[in-house]
Amino acid sequence: MSTSDGSPPPAICLTNVTKRYHNRAVVDDLTMTIPTGETLVLLGTSGCGKTTTLKMLNRLIDADAGTIEINGMAIQEQEPHVLRRRIGYVIQDAGLFPHYSVADNIAVVPRLLDWETDRIRQRTQELLTMLRLPDSVLTRFPDQLSGGQRQRIGLARALAADPPIILMDEPFGALDPITRAAIRREFRELEALQQKTIVLVTHDVREAITLGDRIALMDAGRIVQLGPPDQLRDYPATDFVQEYMAL
Repeated sequence: MSTSDGSPPPAICLTNVTKRYHNRAVVDDLTMTIPTGETLVLLGTSGCGKTTTLKMLNRLIDADAGTIEINGMAIQEQEPHVLRRRIGYVIQDAGLFPHYSVADNIAVVPRLLDWETDRIRQRTQELLTMLRLPDSVLTRFPDQLSGGQRQRIGLARALAADPPIILMDEPFGALDPITRAAIRREFRELEALQQKTIVLVTHDVREAITLGDRIALMDAGRIVQLGPPDQLRDYPATDFVQEYMAL
């Protein structure tokens, strides 16, 4: 699918998207376009609507109004389980299935897509090498791993079927500061993520500046300012932006 001028559509497009809870707009008339290959950070305090926005992108939550398109196709026209298999999802503390081994956690989506066993094994090996994890982790269970290892396995699971879009909700929030800084550096340098479209939720300004091509700073369900990190830092649109970026 292409746009009217023949160019490919953006990876993600939100138009007048609203989500209400108890008559309160948690996300309020949100319009935003995310081009293919961009890392967009949704930044803001708890309750500003950033996680709700992320969850609407793969229909973990349905919007009450507006449209969301992935590669030019409205997500409301797609079955949620089909949509989610094409989008990687990483959450805080990895969100691994505790009763699955590491190997089985990584293989979840490839098995749903009916990949052959040899293909799953080969892809798993590629991911271990990429994320600098030893083969010995494959037989372990999540509670036998360190926090940093769990986070890497969560990323491996999200990347397993090589989806073009990755959604990340406070992915490093449960880690200690030293491990968090190390994994952020690895994340930024990981070749497998260079061509992905990534939407990352955080409240951490340093993380947003380090990882984002653009930052959407949210407050009360709306985007207060959207732009490259240095634009928000050096040319804040409001006092709220200036104060938040100084945190």
